Amino acid sequence: MSCKKLWAVLLTVTMLLTVTAGCGKSGTGGNEQVLRYALEAEPATLDPARSTAIPESLVELQIFEGLTRLDAKDQPGPGVAEKWEVSADGLRYIFHLRANAKWSNGEPVTAHDFAFAWKRALSPEVASENAYMLFPLKNGQSYNEKKATADQVGIKVIDDRTLEVTLEKPTAYFLSLVAFHAFYPLHQKTVTASPDKWANEVNTLIGNGPFKISNWVHSGKIEFIKNDQYWDAAAVKLAKMEWPVSDSQTTRLAMVENNQVDMMVEPPVVEHDRLTQAGLLKISPYLGLYYYVFNTQKAPFDKVQVRKAFAQAINREMLVKNVIKGGKKPAYAWVAPGLTNPVTGKDFREEGGNYALEDPVQAKKLLADAGYANGNGLPPVTVLFNTGELHKAIAEAVQEMWKQNLGITVNLTNQESKVFLESRNQGDFQVARASWVGDYADPMTFMDVFYDPDNDANYNNPAYNRLIEQAKSTNDQQVRMQAMHDAEKILFEDAVIIPIYYTTQPFIAKPYVKGYFWSVLGLADFKTAYIEK
Repeated sequence: MSCKKLWAVLLTVTMLLTVTAGCGKSGTGGNEQVLRYALEAEPATLDPARSTAIPESLVELQIFEGLTRLDAKDQPGPGVAEKWEVSADGLRYIFHLRANAKWSNGEPVTAHDFAFAWKRALSPEVASENAYMLFPLKNGQSYNEKKATADQVGIKVIDDRTLEVTLEKPTAYFLSLVAFHAFYPLHQKTVTASPDKWANEVNTLIGNGPFKISNWVHSGKIEFIKNDQYWDAAAVKLAKMEWPVSDSQTTRLAMVENNQVDMMVEPPVVEHDRLTQAGLLKISPYLGLYYYVFNTQKAPFDKVQVRKAFAQAINREMLVKNVIKGGKKPAYAWVAPGLTNPVTGKDFREEGGNYALEDPVQAKKLLADAGYANGNGLPPVTVLFNTGELHKAIAEAVQEMWKQNLGITVNLTNQESKVFLESRNQGDFQVARASWVGDYADPMTFMDVFYDPDNDANYNNPAYNRLIEQAKSTNDQQVRMQAMHDAEKILFEDAVIIPIYYTTQPFIAKPYVKGYFWSVLGLADFKTAYIEK
């Protein structure tokens, strides 16, 4: 997960804007369907292998399409591939591409385009930050680390319309992965002719999605038109999209309220109440979590009773209501809401329930059981966080809760982000602020964080690891979902983290904008969007 993505999730602004709301529809000139969306940042690149930030991925989703495409419930459905077969052991996929899949220049999209794009993303020379997403491919990681050749990667072109993919091990969420932008196909001739410039110029941005870019004024606006060559063009109702670019929340809000645009994300927090009353503010799930992590190998948090005491001595509702705000939701577990269990059709979080407890009385007892009654004899405790107003405000509020509920005083230390990340990576902390945003729509995007032996908590529980290994080694969704539920329970029995809030995606949409949906990965899909006249 990129730092740009992380900071996008935690962005908080305290400026106040008062504007007069206009009336009428900005996207209904004549009979033409036009959607205007205020983009929150200029894309650094629209190269799917190199892009890392949400605004880039959002644009790419409109102009590219992978073998699969996520639906409104973030489940993978047919994209360029009209069908596929999976071997009984879950290691081999054969994708059959549509005969009418075409690039925006009218040329056919072939299996060669996918093989070229995937190997390019894995290439050590390209050094893509997204390369790890393709590591499930057989020899994918080895090729990226120069231990294998490109020809040894598990990608085989059977013919123009048939792609065979071999994995290192069963990856039940692989069909969701191939909808991710790092797996998009690329028009090989164009990319190889201009490897450093093609992704930033309109004339060389040849895509295969529902729209194509017709004009790009860098740092000013991006304009799209319907891609008539798209295989499912009949489902695309919009004729055009106009996306002015501004990194100012207040400016984007003014655009909406002055009827210059129809949609925006992240309006200023101080405006949320007013916008809610006006019926404009909407909150979409965003697959992320803000939490505190214990260093389970450093005193006094090498004792599980101490970790549980600190974890139970906070009040999330109070934190969210008085400090965090912004439409965030108190978190009582690890896996964020918004992920569907394909077996039950239920939200993984809802069916798993809550694990984190809040009980100040029990917290004091646990601290006493650990040998620190009323905090006596407890080693000095310091909470580490990176510099930022929100992080500081949360830390101070938690500090006060621990003082009131446990009778102890903890110290607070803030560090510049680069130093802070290094401190966490080196385990040079007792309790630290952290956050995680999912990279793909499966609970494993959370669960394998603490399976990694280099996790921030320095946590290693063989029972937890066995359950994650079980979930990773089968395509039986019932088995793997239950294994992840069981593993999440262990994570809280061991009190490894203190979840604080689930991230959300506040956005504004005029009521006449219909047919779009927000993914829990933070992206809006406008393929079937339309303006209701």
